Amino acid sequence: MGSRKQNSANQRKEVAKSLYVAKLMDCPTSPRKMRLVADMIRGEGVDKALQILKLSPKEASLRVEKLLLSAIANWQTKNEGVRIEDSELYIRKIDVDSARQLKRIRPAPQGRAHRIRKRSNHVTLILGSYDVKETNIKTNNN
Repeated sequence: MGSRKQNSANQRKEVAKSLYVAKLMDCPTSPRKMRLVADMIRGEGVDKALQILKLSPKEASLRVEKLLLSAIANWQTKNEGVRIEDSELYIRKIDVDSARQLKRIRPAPQGRAHRIRKRSNHVTLILGSYDVKETNIKTNNN
């Protein structure tokens, strides 16, 4: 491996040490409904986001709350002995992507059939802390 490639790999590893990720795969809620909940908490502190999710009447907020608690648990495993209140965690990034669709058929008038698409989604939540210096690293997503 060349030195330039190795340096960029080491840089990515250092940034990954300060990121705390949790993923929710194949959640049986439409991505549009999940994005409404994700937009409410994007960029908020962890304490405030948990309060928003607890008070939200949407069903998707229960799943996102559980995902956020999982990300906090991932943070605790990497940082043993450090208090959450002192670390100033916030939701750095939350992405909602569409997943598979279950295609069903519903009977319609005059012998026809209408297609029903039962959508699902993937949610990726990344926590960051304000005290860690944020760096931008170029990634090729092509």
